[in-house]
Amino acid sequence: MPADFDVVIVGAGAAGLSLAYHLCARGSAVPLSVALVGAPPGPLSAPLRTWCFWEPPGGPYDLSLAHSWPQLRFRAADGASTVVQLSRLRYKMLRSDAFEALVEQRLSHAPALRRMEATASAVRDVPSGVGGEVLVQGACGERVLVSGRLVFDSRPPCRLPPARTTLLQHFTGWFVRTERPVFDPETADLMDFRTPQPARGLSFGYVLPLDPHTALVEYTEFSPAPLDADGYRRALRHYTHDVLRLGPFAVTAQEHGIIPMTDGRFPHKQGRSVYRIGTAGGATRPSTGYTFAAVQRQSRAIADQLRSGCPLRMPVPYGRRARMMDAVMLRALDSGRVNGADFFSRLFHGVPGERLLSFMDGSSQLHEDLLIGLRTPMAPMLRTAFELPFRIRRARPAASLPPSPSTHEESTP
Repeated sequence: MPADFDVVIVGAGAAGLSLAYHLCARGSAVPLSVALVGAPPGPLSAPLRTWCFWEPPGGPYDLSLAHSWPQLRFRAADGASTVVQLSRLRYKMLRSDAFEALVEQRLSHAPALRRMEATASAVRDVPSGVGGEVLVQGACGERVLVSGRLVFDSRPPCRLPPARTTLLQHFTGWFVRTERPVFDPETADLMDFRTPQPARGLSFGYVLPLDPHTALVEYTEFSPAPLDADGYRRALRHYTHDVLRLGPFAVTAQEHGIIPMTDGRFPHKQGRSVYRIGTAGGATRPSTGYTFAAVQRQSRAIADQLRSGCPLRMPVPYGRRARMMDAVMLRALDSGRVNGADFFSRLFHGVPGERLLSFMDGSSQLHEDLLIGLRTPMAPMLRTAFELPFRIRRARPAASLPPSPSTHEESTP
């Protein structure tokens, strides 16, 4: 039986919308029919969230950005600051509602695309033949089987893959409006380590100013388990009142997110014709939690192949060397062999800013990785690298993960 569509995309978060956006660009050598299945409004639909990433000015989403910054600042635990002036890059903030509106504008002019508000209950290969199929249930309870030559599933994993180390990057952020002008709209504080450090992992503050009175202020931890609501509230009150000394302010909105930081291997394929994309397909950088830039690389590469009529070769978001370095860093941090705040402070202070951003994005070259490695605590890192092959990969549930990374690029850190 022929497929209903050339491509079926399951999930309308960052990964699903990005793939649809790139597939529906003009000038395709091979016209493609696309179905985009997104959850209807309700508990399964993704909340409003923020993605942050860096790239040169003039990117495809620049007109929809909430803000961008030409400078980044890092603060050590003792308050010493390092300011990075970005010459060829900008740190960019994109709100999910603005991104969705931009994608919707393109999709509305794509006659071969069909939007479906439905919940996917099963994604699998066609039992006999080539292609995949998605069993969906609409808002009124009707059940429909949607088939495609290729199916891309962007839903979050129900379980994280077996790993030697698994931490969570979890955070809560407040959009604040202060009575007096306290923020520099030209400078984003990417990591501020003037926060109490947890027993395992690290914590930091994160400040994205939108104007002198308005900013997104977050408290973030890399640790084994998230806090409760009171824990985040206490941490943010301490950071805003005692560290930043913002004075009186109003909280106009808030967001919360949990991002897996794991050296587990996310499978890119779950059948002959079914693929995973986004966080479920390994697009989250294990050492930082950044995701959005890798999602764009992944979705562009998929779309370019399909639109040109080439057989699909699923792109890998991060190479083997980047994954190995991330595994060592995660294990060294989780074991307590390195102090997280000191580790990142040394990197930010000793490595040129845009070189470090390239490393964090997974686009650095071998010689750059070696130079960055020399800025890390060599003895504990080498000891960790030696022991990793002997550690057993263990599974852990992912019940607390959100629909998609909420910030730090992605989400982000």
